[in-house]
This record gives sequence, C-alpha cells and structure tokens, in this order.
Amino acid sequence: MEDLIADYGKKLLRYATSILYNHQDAEDVVQDVFIAAYQSKNSLDKKNISAWLYKATYNKSINKLRRRRFLVFGCIPENTVASKDMGFSDEVLQALGALKPQDRALLYARIVEGYSYEELSLQMGCSQANLRKRYERAKKKVGYMLSFNGDKKGALAHEQR
Repeated sequence: MEDLIADYGKKLLRYATSILYNHQDAEDVVQDVFIAAYQSKNSLDKKNISAWLYKATYNKSINKLRRRRFLVFGCIPENTVASKDMGFSDEVLQALGALKPQDRALLYARIVEGYSYEELSLQMGCSQANLRKRYERAKKKVGYMLSFNGDKKGALAHEQR
C-alpha cells in the first residue's frame, strides 16, 4: 500500500484538485480512494490499478461536487497542488475554471497525464467518440477564453453578437 501511495498519491491529488478546485476536498477524495483500494486489495487487478485509481478518483470527485449542489468556477487558490506544480498561468487557470468539472478532468487527464481515449473511456465510463468530442469542445472553450486574455467583458460582448 505504501508503494501505491508513493506512486500515485501526488498524481491523484493533482487530478482531484483539477476537478474540485478545492485542495482540502481533493485530499479527502484521494484518502477515500486509497481506503477503498486497501479494502479491495484482494480483488484489484494489479495490471489495471492505475485505471482503477483514476476512475475511483474521478467518480468520488464528481460525487463530492454533486453533494455540494453547485459547481465551483474561478481560479485555483494559490495553495493548491495544481497551480504550483503544473505551472499554468492565471489566465489558463481562469479559463479552466470556467469549464464543467468533467471537462476539466478530461483535459487534465489527456494533456497533463497523457492518457489515451481508450484509457479515459475506462476511467470516465464514456465512449471514446464521446470523449473526443467533449475534448475538442473543451479545448475550443479554453481557447476562446484565452483569446480575450481573461477579459470577461470582451468575451461576453462577443457572445452577445
């Protein structure tokens, strides 16, 4: 279990933070994932442990958001793992904050973690074609937000045209 935590702890924490935009909630989710992994250690497939951990982190993060009953939008606070370790600019973080958590998770897993659509399909429970379409839409949204350099008034004015 120690090796599992050492290998995946920080990665899962960054992943959960990218979905939740709340470091403390992300820590809770990752802790719950490792507890579930420990409780299921005899039935876990060692070859697909990474997929299982990411899928559990994704599901628990989305469930935590549903329990909050609102979506978090905005910048990642300075004290979170995601903003410090990934080196994203404030503009990029703000653009990512405007996405749905599921789309943030998809972009993070695809770009930062380098997962294939096949792996993401297993993790997120969607078809590969659906994920490709969502990925392209999310990239366009982020690009649109960045094209205005974080100027929300300009983006809103452009949308109203």
